Amino acid sequence: MLNFELDHEKCVGCGLCAADCPVAIIAMEAGLPVIAAENEDRCIRCLHCFAICESGAISIHGARVEESLSLDDNLPTPEQMELLIKARRAIRNYRNENLEPALIDRLLEVAWHAPSGRNDRRLMFTVVDDRKVLARLREEAMAVLSVLAGEGKFPPGMEFFADIVEAWQTQKIDIIFRGAPHLLVVSAPYDCASPLPDSIIALATFELFAQSLGVGTVWNGLAKITIADLVPSLRLRLGIPENHLVGYVMGFGRPAVRYARTAVRRPPMINRVR
Repeated sequence: MLNFELDHEKCVGCGLCAADCPVAIIAMEAGLPVIAAENEDRCIRCLHCFAICESGAISIHGARVEESLSLDDNLPTPEQMELLIKARRAIRNYRNENLEPALIDRLLEVAWHAPSGRNDRRLMFTVVDDRKVLARLREEAMAVLSVLAGEGKFPPGMEFFADIVEAWQTQKIDIIFRGAPHLLVVSAPYDCASPLPDSIIALATFELFAQSLGVGTVWNGLAKITIADLVPSLRLRLGIPENHLVGYVMGFGRPAVRYARTAVRRPPMINRVR
């Protein structure tokens, strides 16, 4: 059910909701927006109609104006966004402490607003929110990887994991999880419209918001390989469904380092089509 509700006293009949509907299921009848019953199944739950209504006359799928955030004069300036993006760093040194549960919940809730192909929104956020739990997972992973290293059974192209295991065994250097207290695995069913891009976009959203709150992150390809390919028991332990593609993995926590300035990059490679 759409639960498309219209406050007739607030609606000004502007028609913006109908004009902006991506699947064109909103019609204007007698100057008011309506959705015919036979078109309800075509709704992709994008909530464009809800967001574009300046008078706040529309409620759909349970969304209420009083629960939303106003965009009027609340957006960051271009300069603030530029600084946030350019200041992003991969953090590989973390404080040995947990983030507050409410902070982690806020990060995940904001990341959930990231766009997805066909607005599927079937991502799963598998989060390790306790550093002690992640420490146990690290030990489990290293135990299996140590066996693979000892038997020389790493798949072709992944032989370098033997060096990672040696660093852990001899010096307790954690190259896989980078000492992060928390881990976020984003996965999606294989039959989603775009499971891999959706996962990456969600993590990119998570990362930028995390940075604004003083939380460090690291894109963790080694952890992804470990979970998705090398240590099946770890995937099972994390509770990631068999029909899910593991999109990517991100470590996060309170940084133990502070960077003073942005990096200076070479000019972008641009191919202009005339």
